[in-house]
Amino acid sequence: MDNSNTLPGGATAAPAKERTTSSRIKSIFSGSVGNMVEWYDWYVYAAFSLYFAKTFFPKGDTTAQLLNTAAIFAVGFLMRPIGGWLMGLYADRVGRKSALMASVLLMCFGSLIIALAPGYETIGVGAPILLVFARLLQGLSVGGEYGTSATYLSEMATKERRGFFSSFQYVTLISGQLIALGVLIVLQQVLTTEELYAWGWRIPFAIGALCAVVALYLRRGMEETESFTKKKKAKESSMRTLLRHPKELMTVVGLTMGGTLAFYTYTTYMQKYLVNTVGMSISDSTTISAATLFLFMCLQPIIGGLSDKVGRRPILIAFGVLGTLFTVPILTTLHTIQTWWGAFFLIMAALIIVSGYTSINAVVKAELFPTEIRALGVGLPYALTVSIFGGTAEYIALWFKSVGMETGYYWYVTGCIAISLMVYATMKDTRTHSRIETD
Repeated sequence: MDNSNTLPGGATAAPAKERTTSSRIKSIFSGSVGNMVEWYDWYVYAAFSLYFAKTFFPKGDTTAQLLNTAAIFAVGFLMRPIGGWLMGLYADRVGRKSALMASVLLMCFGSLIIALAPGYETIGVGAPILLVFARLLQGLSVGGEYGTSATYLSEMATKERRGFFSSFQYVTLISGQLIALGVLIVLQQVLTTEELYAWGWRIPFAIGALCAVVALYLRRGMEETESFTKKKKAKESSMRTLLRHPKELMTVVGLTMGGTLAFYTYTTYMQKYLVNTVGMSISDSTTISAATLFLFMCLQPIIGGLSDKVGRRPILIAFGVLGTLFTVPILTTLHTIQTWWGAFFLIMAALIIVSGYTSINAVVKAELFPTEIRALGVGLPYALTVSIFGGTAEYIALWFKSVGMETGYYWYVTGCIAISLMVYATMKDTRTHSRIETD
């Protein structure tokens, strides 16, 4: 008897049928919309922290309050490896679709808690405790989302256009951040500054919780990937299988380190950098972030599609070389810029460089692992690396500023990108050595 269509738990999958381009696009869209909502919820925290910092912490100077919110932002990242582990196991054993539905449900709860949480003046230390708990839920959600989403998009795409289609993970990730900034811009126009500080910051979290419910409904209609439905029942636990791939695990860590640090530097932290260091208004920093993020989002499928032609490795190497050479000059010059357009062009130049990582990092990781551990193999080491380097980016940057050594952070980013460059230079090109076709 042929068991090739037997799923974990003994269930039998229906014979796979050839998918048309339109059906693939529909499935990718269904998964991507949920991804966008999750990342909107995640980034709303960073976008509005300038306003709610005073609500959850005792009175103090602005940098101290931002350090507190940045610390909790980093705490949320600590839960991401657990999310990558639990959701990765779940996705590899039960299915990509089920894991994606679970992750968006957790995000909904986290956003709802923040939207309704009382402030420090009302319940004292209970306020930051609630904030930490909500971010832990969101961290668990996002930690599981990345690996499963990267796996889903990569498996759903055809070999010839896998770089292009998988790039939409960062399109939706960035669009979630962009929508968060868009909500901020709208609220800045319709509410007074006092209203935003008092209660207006709660609105985007309530919106996020409602949108997560909509995303949960949309994900119910997603198709499972052929790679998962065709695989045989695993003979051993996914964790034990994963540990048999140490080279792939270390490759994920190495290629992620510099890219994730650069990404969080020029996206989530940049809004605060423009206000707290450059001296721009909150309104100007928000519009600059929104404009650069929009163009950054549009670049992802272009560079992802390019990787289908020239390979993944040359594009990663380009990011590594340019990032190593230009991070310090860009951030040093930005420090002295006073005009809107000057800041826009410098940040845009940095994001063009970072696109060499963001557009293809998901597909590269997915192509490293076999089907039975793909979601776990992508999600867990990635989440660990992002927690260490991406999650602490704001805190480390603000710490360097607080001790009067802000340029030290520029060299820290440069060093991490240089380490990743060494990985890019020595790894195989996954476009021609993909495990997705060879399973």
